[in-house]
Amino acid sequence: MTRLIQIAETEADTLRCFDVMHELRPHLTRQEFLARVARQRAQGYHLAFLECEGVVRSVTGYRLLETLAWGRIMHVDDLVTCGADHGGGFGSALLDWLIREAKLVGCAQLHIDSGVQRFGAHRFYLHKGLDITCHHFALKF
Repeated sequence: MTRLIQIAETEADTLRCFDVMHELRPHLTRQEFLARVARQRAQGYHLAFLECEGVVRSVTGYRLLETLAWGRIMHVDDLVTCGADHGGGFGSALLDWLIREAKLVGCAQLHIDSGVQRFGAHRFYLHKGLDITCHHFALKF
């Protein structure tokens, strides 16, 4: 079973990622997803996906940042695996790829925000060696 990870650089590849990303971001329509990804790319966002047997199984969105607190980091905005593929190792493979990429481009750390209600994701991140290091606060308008 060949797994291929690649960056979605075209609109066609971006659209291929929509159905999986929609499981994490159900408020987005296809058109809004395309528009947001295009705007975010201009701000340094990268969309990558893991494909197996011609099907997109897992998707991630990330940025490379430099902060006063942590130096150069990779911040993962989105990491999702198709619900039907949970337990198949696709998310694990994609997170391993993100970690390798972060190290390759000189990042000191990899950061992921995760909703407080996503207990399964938290177990996964802890299992993969990530630590809970801070709280993220938000104010909606």
